[in-house]
Amino acid sequence: MCPPALLRTLSRRLKAPLTLHRAIGYFTPMTNETVRNANQIHAENLSRLDRAAMWVTERIGSVGFFLIILVWTIVWTGYNIAATEISALGWKAFDPFPAFVAYLLISNVIQILLMPLIMVGQNLQGRHTETRAQLDFEINQKAEAEVAAILEHLAHNTDLILKLMRHLNYPADDAKTDQIVAPDSKK
Repeated sequence: MCPPALLRTLSRRLKAPLTLHRAIGYFTPMTNETVRNANQIHAENLSRLDRAAMWVTERIGSVGFFLIILVWTIVWTGYNIAATEISALGWKAFDPFPAFVAYLLISNVIQILLMPLIMVGQNLQGRHTETRAQLDFEINQKAEAEVAAILEHLAHNTDLILKLMRHLNYPADDAKTDQIVAPDSKK
């Protein structure tokens, strides 16, 4: 039926498929390059000022900071409204109702100082996002190359199976070969 030399050759080829691929010249070597961490790359590229801006952005954009500002506003305005409107308390208003001039001045100074830092932090976060997107793109390219190599390997194996079937005079009708060969790879 099948010559023993052919069986030995096929057996060796199945045990060492990478050698086979290199021998026939279509094997695409996979890169052994490790996947880089976007967070690590981003952290390595930050200066001290960038780190400070990120620290401020992370703290200002939190619920804790919002609650601090909310409590400060309620206490400030509540005390000054009570001191201005309820004279029986004997409290002296340090920022009289309804103007709250000192409160508005302090709030505006805080906003003026924090706004550029928040914008710098957002720009840094945008760069981090771009780094992550670039690394995702590189990984996708590697995956695509690996999938292409696997598909090429499968097509080559399908061709070998069909050649083996023909060599062994295996009675195969079109229905059986359709099961083996994908519709777009028929020749």
